[in-house]
Amino acid sequence: MSPESSAILSPGIDAGPGDFELAGQLYSAVLYRDSGVCADSIAALFRCAVGSPQALFCADGLPATLPAPWFELFADAARCGTLTRRRGVAADSEYLALALVFGEETLGFIGVGQHGIYATGALRRFADFASLLAGLLHSRRAYDQRVAALTHSEIELRRQSQMLAQIRDSVITMDSAGHITGWNAGAERMFGYATDEVLGQHLLLLYADEAEDDHAFNLCFENGSHEMTVRRRRKSGEIFWASVSLSLARDENGNACGMIGYVIDISGQLAAEEELRLHARIFEQNSEAIIVTDAVGAVVSVNQAFTRLTGFAADRIGGRPIAELLAAEDALRSADIARHVGGGEVWRGELQIRKSDGSSFPGCVSISSTAAADSDSRHLCIVFSDISERRAAAREIERLAFFDATTGLPNRTLFFSLLQQTLANARRVQAHGAVLLLNLDRFKNINDSFGHAAADALLRKVSRRLSVCLREEDVVARLGGDEFVILLPSIARREHAGHVAQKLLAAIGEAFQLEQHEILLSASIGISIFPEDESDSEALLNCADVAMHRAKRAGNGIHVFYSQEMNQRSLELLKLESDLRRAVERNELSLHFQPQLALANGSIRGAEVLLRWNRPGVGPVSPAQFIPVAEETGLIASIGEWVIDATCRQIAAWRAAGLPPVRFAVNLSARQFSANLPQAILNTLARYAVPADALELEITESMLMSGTEEVLVMMQELGDAGIHLSLDDFGTGYSSLSYLKRLPIDTLKIDRSFVHGIPDDADNSEIARAIIGLAKNLRLTVIAEGVETVEQLAFLEAAGCDEIQGFYFSRPLPADEFAALLRRHSV
Repeated sequence: MSPESSAILSPGIDAGPGDFELAGQLYSAVLYRDSGVCADSIAALFRCAVGSPQALFCADGLPATLPAPWFELFADAARCGTLTRRRGVAADSEYLALALVFGEETLGFIGVGQHGIYATGALRRFADFASLLAGLLHSRRAYDQRVAALTHSEIELRRQSQMLAQIRDSVITMDSAGHITGWNAGAERMFGYATDEVLGQHLLLLYADEAEDDHAFNLCFENGSHEMTVRRRRKSGEIFWASVSLSLARDENGNACGMIGYVIDISGQLAAEEELRLHARIFEQNSEAIIVTDAVGAVVSVNQAFTRLTGFAADRIGGRPIAELLAAEDALRSADIARHVGGGEVWRGELQIRKSDGSSFPGCVSISSTAAADSDSRHLCIVFSDISERRAAAREIERLAFFDATTGLPNRTLFFSLLQQTLANARRVQAHGAVLLLNLDRFKNINDSFGHAAADALLRKVSRRLSVCLREEDVVARLGGDEFVILLPSIARREHAGHVAQKLLAAIGEAFQLEQHEILLSASIGISIFPEDESDSEALLNCADVAMHRAKRAGNGIHVFYSQEMNQRSLELLKLESDLRRAVERNELSLHFQPQLALANGSIRGAEVLLRWNRPGVGPVSPAQFIPVAEETGLIASIGEWVIDATCRQIAAWRAAGLPPVRFAVNLSARQFSANLPQAILNTLARYAVPADALELEITESMLMSGTEEVLVMMQELGDAGIHLSLDDFGTGYSSLSYLKRLPIDTLKIDRSFVHGIPDDADNSEIARAIIGLAKNLRLTVIAEGVETVEQLAFLEAAGCDEIQGFYFSRPLPADEFAALLRRHSV
């Protein structure tokens, strides 16, 4: 501390350095030494200041080791608090001492001594310098304390920084406004920002949600702390969930000066918690039943699906042995299953699960063992589902795959499997057997007349009758449609298969009751014998099919055994079909015309158009041979279109050549009837500019009776267009007079079977007269076909027949010959 302004530093006797210089040196000795106050330097300065040979400076307290007389001298100075003077041992020596006091604090002692007594000026100078020293010591002590405090603060700060650096989580300090003032290494790792990037930035930099406000800060200032779970954003833009704990930071006066934020990334924790919740939801909401047991098999927990499937409530099933939930036959297996699962494997299989009402159901079960999280014990996890519906579906799939849906009989797939097994066994034991292929005759009429539902009901009745006729080891299957196949695995003789066939035909021949109607059926059966005919399943069935078609051609209600000649004939028919398919495009078909003679005046009224086929390498093929093949294969539709087109083209050519206009009759097949038939015919007539009345369409009586209402509508449309309609083969079927009245029929055609034998055959003669009479009553033209003798001509003319057709007048002629004949007989 500087001396008071009124004090005067006077130089001593024999003055050396001046007071100002000594004061500067004292200032430097006390304040500017890094190593602290040097007692010797201060003592030297005081010796110089008062010219004394002795001086002693003692900082702080009095050491007990001070030599005499200094200890007693300083003690007196401390007691009196003023300048102390004491004589030395020598009479002419004196010592001065002064306690260095600043305020209430004693900072040390200073003393000098010399031979002789100090003058007043020396005393004053000593006191002034002592006062200056006290002030400087106070300043030095204050400085040292500040340095020590600063050093301590720096050490503490470094220690805290080291502690913060060791904390892996984020610690962030902020001022009261939310600006970042501190950022530890954990914060750098967590957020990706370096310290210099964020210091001074507002905490909003880290927010992920724009809607987040300062409410958390306010709560922290109100309550001193606040905890929250929020979303934060890293430097990379990644958003994560964090647990933030805020606490107030206070200054030395206890005032809030900022906040400390402790941030923990809890994304993994939340994910784990969500996973646990998900697992819990999966456990509860799983459609499969889940049971968890302890190590001894007692139920620990079950899910809702278990309760739903078994009816056992969760609170009633806890602690019960798992074996109680299994049916008796499966409960015995529980120990074996536990041993299997104990090996670390997963057991899978089917068990019968008990329900609370005592019933049981089949379950698809998976059993595994898992270790408990908090011990070495293990739990069993049992997952199962009710497979009752699956088993039922499997049975239904098997039924659909191997059994006919309509009749319940084995289908083609199952039949072939059984046939292959039978053939293999027959080869092993050298047995004989038979395959019978049964086809219902004219079953399509049932479908058309009664509908598919009634027809299916009839098929079921047929299947039951067939089954009753067979032995237990025999097999009857439905191949499809109206076709059945019977397997006789073992027969002693070939004739036995024929006996079974006769039995089956007799059973089918008995009347069936269908919708208040009595239905009579017949069937055709083809028989193949193994191993004589074939030993392969496909070939064996094919042989039976060939024989069945031979039976159909031979007549209804019979059975035929397969022979090698039949197979040859079948191959010929296949070749015939193949060649017929290409006949139109190869221009192998042609038209012949058989004149129809009007008996009233002998003129040619028209002609029936007849199809001829000149087969390459074979020559002309009879229509009786290829027309049935065309009908069966569906080729008749395209051939029929060609016939109508070729007929119209020929009519147009003849009319252009000036031949008399006559009508040409074309036969229609049932397969040609479709919704577009009338329009197609009218388009053909228009294309060749042929008038509609130049064309006559012949339909058979059987076609008429089996026709649907749509067929009748199409015929009416054709009649309204001016096309003539003729009913062919009249009398061979079951014509309905109501149909004849409804249809626009112009002509009845007496079948050749009734013309043959007249006039000698009385029955045919009466039938012919009756048909002619009926036609006259219905105001229809009547024509007889197959007239070959003059006697037949005379009878028909006398009976009132309008027209005839047959070899008596002319055979079917090629186009040029018919044209020449037409010219000769024109009226």
